[in-house]
Amino acid sequence: MAQSKNPSLRVFLSLLVVLSVVLHGQRTARSDEESEALLKYKEPIDTSVDKALNYLATQQAENGSFPGQYGQTTAVAALSGMAFLSKGYTPGLGPYGENINRCIDFVLSNEQVRDGKPSGYLLHSAQGKMYAHCISTLFLSEVSGMVDPERQGRIDEVLPRALSLILTAQRVPKDARFKGGWRYEPQSRDADLSLTGWAIMALRSARLNGAAIPIESIDEAVNFVVRCQPPGAKGEKGFSYQPSQGGKPAMTGVGILCLMLCGRHDDKMLPRAGDYMLTHNLNQRWGGSHFFYGIYYCSQASFQLGGKYWDKWATGMYENSLQHQQQSGSWGDPYKTAMTVLALTVSYRQLPVYQR
Repeated sequence: MAQSKNPSLRVFLSLLVVLSVVLHGQRTARSDEESEALLKYKEPIDTSVDKALNYLATQQAENGSFPGQYGQTTAVAALSGMAFLSKGYTPGLGPYGENINRCIDFVLSNEQVRDGKPSGYLLHSAQGKMYAHCISTLFLSEVSGMVDPERQGRIDEVLPRALSLILTAQRVPKDARFKGGWRYEPQSRDADLSLTGWAIMALRSARLNGAAIPIESIDEAVNFVVRCQPPGAKGEKGFSYQPSQGGKPAMTGVGILCLMLCGRHDDKMLPRAGDYMLTHNLNQRWGGSHFFYGIYYCSQASFQLGGKYWDKWATGMYENSLQHQQQSGSWGDPYKTAMTVLALTVSYRQLPVYQR
């Protein structure tokens, strides 16, 4: 290659080389803890995810919705869209580009109108309500900047209203135990960790994307998360659905992920919760109440913790998921399949919100 006669360009190219070396070294170091769990399973997991995405593509209706449990909600369209993104596919390009676009269009087209004005509430059916809204808001934030100009313009209009609705719902007067959290309805006066997790992810994704999310809102949400891990006894300790309740594996995944995403990487609560999550490992069974929701959150949480937590969790998750995948590529229906794909692809690091 001929050497550039432009000094500024030479400096710029030199910096690129240095940056490339540094980033390669960081990626290699960060991949070491993942490789032990993933090395054995990489090929079958890649094949499994490809089959699952093909299943989702064949199940999607022209309007972007899906059949099955929760299929007519904006949440399943959003989760399926993120499942395609999690393998590195992008809107409008490649084998699933149009599927992702249909997911986006379905979410955008279902903004509710209140008093003759668009409200920002992303909801197609009564199922899920704030669950559907927060998941849909997260999806729009994650896909923003990847789409064609026409869709980007629509996202730029809708997303600020969707985020405003989340922030307004947080400010509804609540008992001190529930302050900072969210519940099923925008007007709810209590809160739970399950829904709060989705709200935090939506806000964090938007903040990473440049949205003006008040840091006070994040801090208050974190304070609610902390109240969902009871003080006291030593040893392992999980997070609860609401303050003053007992720990549950799925909620422990939510709690860990929220603290990690909000910068509490050295919090003393985390290893105790991580130990609880492994002791009460959801991979010891398959299916049942909140199972797919649980493996999604516990996969994200264990990956954020890294080390023994990711290695032990990932091994069980890979074996369990491969064993129970159906010939069609699904794990039962589009909702369950999208959640499982998002759990399996966490180490691919394609979705910005889940970056360490």
